[in-house]
Amino acid sequence: MDDPPGTLACAALARAIAESSLMNAGVVDGIVRAAATADAPVADAADRLATAHASAVTAAGAESEPDAVAAVGAAASDMASVCSDSGLQTVG
Repeated sequence: MDDPPGTLACAALARAIAESSLMNAGVVDGIVRAAATADAPVADAADRLATAHASAVTAAGAESEPDAVAAVGAAASDMASVCSDSGLQTVG
């Protein structure tokens, strides 16, 4: 049970940040799935994270890869701020 909504997504994000695993296969997808029950701010932040991650995956091996991966980090940081502002767990 995800009570309050977004707790699971924010906890998953915190784990991924702590483990530096955002670019590992399936990690961002798991965060996005967990955010399905979240309120709009958390769900929207998860969508932005998913978009940044998709761009980084597409940029693999390209000159733009470092910037795309940095954008994933920025999106994760933004989502962590949203989680914190929402009073949700942001530490693993």
